[in-house]
Amino acid sequence: MSIDDLRAQYEAYPYPARDPADERKRLVTGSPSHLDEVNHFVFGGRLDLSKPLDVLVAGGGTGDATIMIAQQLADAGNPGTVTYIDLSDASRSIAEARAAARGLSNLRFLRGSLLELEGLGSFDYIDCCGVLHHLDSPPAGLASLERALKPGGGLGIMVYAPYGRTGVYPMQAALRAMTQGMTPPDKVALARRLLGALPQTNWLNRNPFLTDHRTSDANLYDLLLHSCDRPYTVPELAELAANAGLAVSALIEPARYEPSTWVKDPRLLKRLEGLSWLERAAWAEQVSGGMTKHIAYLVRPDRLDGAVARPDGPEVVPVLRDLDGPATAKAIPPGGVLEAELAGAVVPLPLPRLAGPMLARIDGRTNLGDLHAAVATATGGALPWETFKTQFDQLFAALNGVGKMLLRRPVA
Repeated sequence: MSIDDLRAQYEAYPYPARDPADERKRLVTGSPSHLDEVNHFVFGGRLDLSKPLDVLVAGGGTGDATIMIAQQLADAGNPGTVTYIDLSDASRSIAEARAAARGLSNLRFLRGSLLELEGLGSFDYIDCCGVLHHLDSPPAGLASLERALKPGGGLGIMVYAPYGRTGVYPMQAALRAMTQGMTPPDKVALARRLLGALPQTNWLNRNPFLTDHRTSDANLYDLLLHSCDRPYTVPELAELAANAGLAVSALIEPARYEPSTWVKDPRLLKRLEGLSWLERAAWAEQVSGGMTKHIAYLVRPDRLDGAVARPDGPEVVPVLRDLDGPATAKAIPPGGVLEAELAGAVVPLPLPRLAGPMLARIDGRTNLGDLHAAVATATGGALPWETFKTQFDQLFAALNGVGKMLLRRPVA
């Protein structure tokens, strides 16, 4: 597929569909590139937000990642700049309007290809969400991004995954055979007509994990009419990264890629002992069946040790994401269970006895040492550090696994 074909698609159907007026009501957040998540999975929790963080959003589309991280940097008082680059003028105009609605001034918007980044400078962090799998040569795209990465930096990417997209690729082929030479609107009209005529045996009809194509023409075009779409399994993603001189530091959310999330039989799980974490992730992908995409953080191999924050000392600060700690604390009994949705399944998260007192006091500023002291006082008894830490580790494993708890470290 040519660059001109790709540009023409997104001029006709900017993706994802967004209304700049909605910026008055909400900030779209997600993964990759939520600032707390980047700090945790790329910088080991050690990101110094008083120093400029230079960010590139490669293939920025209508601006979700760009607006999210630019707003979060502005809120943190960070003096860095977010550079947006995309082929589509129509997509860029929507992203620019969203930035204007928020009054963001820490952005620069550029038209161009992520394959041609020379002259733009280098970056501490690069976002490339939903782009690499649409390139004629994803390895060339990722190699281009790696060359633009500063020493010590990292990337957040999203690529499609095959098993949760069962039914997509036969439908793409079927539509490709019917739509040669048609305009984008005519392609969409024909695709909708075909969707309404499919037999019950069609795998896309039977796939419960894909519904966005029913909500907008842009979503339908991206799913079924895109002329270049290449999914990746976990091993293929790891190989893609390695060929670009990078390594996977994390897959999001971590619990998706843990076999015990999907299979509870201890005799079966014991057979997986000795596998590397990426081999376990590949197994979980094969068994879960519902993964439609992979979100990954990548760093250079010499940074793998220390790229991901660990709760390994009293100075570490836990941070809740999209979770009201006090409200959750009131709602759960000691030793209760939270439920989270992962890849189309509701997963129970058993919590330790002290989860409530901990959650009520986690505010993104209190470190584990002070949290220990506060929980000990609140529970009215002796609470050895080892006991507290064991229970916190259980809470962290549950909530970090579903993206609800991250870590920061004090910056010297």
